[in-house]
Amino acid sequence: MNKFFKLAAAAAIAVTTSTSAWAADYNLTISSWTGPNHGINALMWPGLIKMIEEATDGKVTAEVKLGIAPPPAQMDLVMDGAADMTIIFHGYQPGRFVAPKLIELPGYEGNAEAASVAYWRVFEKHLAALDEHRGVIVMGLSTHGPGQIHSNKEVKTLADLDGLKTRLPGGVASDIGRELGMIGIQVPAPKVYETLASDAADAVAMPYEGREGFKLTEVAKNVYEMPGGFYRGSFAFLMSQETFDSLPAELQTALQEKVFGEPASRMLGQAWDEVDRIGREVTEAADDNTITVASEQDQQLYSQYADLITKQVLAELTEAGIDAQAAYDMVKAEMAAQ
Repeated sequence: MNKFFKLAAAAAIAVTTSTSAWAADYNLTISSWTGPNHGINALMWPGLIKMIEEATDGKVTAEVKLGIAPPPAQMDLVMDGAADMTIIFHGYQPGRFVAPKLIELPGYEGNAEAASVAYWRVFEKHLAALDEHRGVIVMGLSTHGPGQIHSNKEVKTLADLDGLKTRLPGGVASDIGRELGMIGIQVPAPKVYETLASDAADAVAMPYEGREGFKLTEVAKNVYEMPGGFYRGSFAFLMSQETFDSLPAELQTALQEKVFGEPASRMLGQAWDEVDRIGREVTEAADDNTITVASEQDQQLYSQYADLITKQVLAELTEAGIDAQAAYDMVKAEMAAQ
């Protein structure tokens, strides 16, 4: 049985048990675009539902529905009232978001939990001023684990990435792909299996969780691992402003104090770390899968690309009106302190 499926089954039992204990006054609809066995649906939504139920004494709960709309349409879906909550990957909407690129930069030291908590704190202090999520409530922010290159062709060096047809998710990952000479193909994560299986792409940029969550062990049997990752990916968990406003004041306060912000962000980061652990575990257990760790020489060379991308992103943030250097320094300090 798929390990994420086991997690999903356990989480479903936990949520069912908790909701059966109460008669919820408000049952919200969650739109989720990943598959039913993916970590987002196996761990993250159940974890968030549990937090919401506990904070509101069972008066508010939620139900996940799949396939309502494609990934890039999720924020607008919630704004239009077709769902109450959703998750978005910022890179899927180029030009709409600038601030999230800060947390996607390579070179940060720490896991997804540390990055997600740091992300929320720097969002509150620096990034929220851009109001890029206007029209919705940001319940939590998170990053997945370090992004790596997963390929159906053997990749042993950084130079092997030049000319490689690679699914890039947008954001900093696409900036880096361009600098490394990759031929970028942009499709949503749920499409990566068929994209690789049909040879429409040779590789995909993803964290280790994709080895299990998107079955990359079958279609991308090689992993080229850059210690610390080539990039991170930025996510936001959103609630409809209209839905939030419709709740009684005491429930709004409970959600704001006990769920939204750092509590939700920390839980989401912990979940990303868990699904990454599972992804690496199944890769190491697969006899026909190979992990190649970048050499010291390639790590040093990549650090030069990382420095270049960092300067470019900080310039974008500065132009948008953010104290980019202060925000960048804050992320590093917050992650180092955890």
